[in-house]
Amino acid sequence: MLQGILPVLPTPFLPDGAIDRAGMDRIVDFALACGADGVVFPGFASEVDELTAEERTELLRLVVARVAGRVPVVAGASAGTVEEAVAHSRAAMAVGIDTVMIQAPRSVGAGAEAVAGFYAAIAQQVPGLTIVLQNAPAPRGSDLSPETILGIVRGNPAIAYVKEETLPSGGPISAILAGAPPHLRGVIGGGGARYIVEEYRRGACGAMPAVELTDMHVALDRHFRAGAVEQARDLYMRTLPLLVIQANFRMRFTKHVLVRRGVLQHAGVRARLPQLDSHDLEEIDAWLARVADLLTATP
Repeated sequence: MLQGILPVLPTPFLPDGAIDRAGMDRIVDFALACGADGVVFPGFASEVDELTAEERTELLRLVVARVAGRVPVVAGASAGTVEEAVAHSRAAMAVGIDTVMIQAPRSVGAGAEAVAGFYAAIAQQVPGLTIVLQNAPAPRGSDLSPETILGIVRGNPAIAYVKEETLPSGGPISAILAGAPPHLRGVIGGGGARYIVEEYRRGACGAMPAVELTDMHVALDRHFRAGAVEQARDLYMRTLPLLVIQANFRMRFTKHVLVRRGVLQHAGVRARLPQLDSHDLEEIDAWLARVADLLTATP
């Protein structure tokens, strides 16, 4: 069962743009030290579009080795074609991962029949695969309706989870869970945990935020599951200023915070993202100082 906080791990780079393998190890160690219930790699937050197929496979193998079976690893296998998604899924299976997260490409459209055919072809070609259907908002995703998702899931026993990221996500989460077939084990929240309390109240079994605030998100998750909803809300309020900034700068923000927390030595990215200037950095650092008591994990 996938549940709780399952951060999407970033890809660390050296100053020359090469993969920072030692940094990848430290990121995994940090996520586990924070109490993560699982990890996801690669995803959008991993700059997956900037990685070669060889880099994806190498890093995934490294992540699996570092985790060493302590928590589940979910492999990202989204791609523009069935053939590429199948190749990514087989690469995950080859390193011991049987759960993959896949977003159907926009080229398939948003019709139930076409999207269902995309997922069915993958499941048929990779027996034993467990699929997390990722439903992302436009322009990155296809904004599939709950009715469309339920139609796809009902016809494909390999789809065990849905990661619901359309906005607002609350209604779709409730609708999917209300109509879920027995083989659907849960719905996972997205949106960088910016809506996590609402998603949890709707019945989401977990969340997949970025990794830099995992200890804060784990604390929130544990309070919510213990019935201490007001304490969870308090933690949520303290994360929000940082998550609002993260929404603009994405992986630059994540890596800056990881540098500040001593996890990474370099904050470089390959993706084309807005630059952080001195004012941005000062603002991030000021908000980090305000939640220093919640940043409990050390590298």
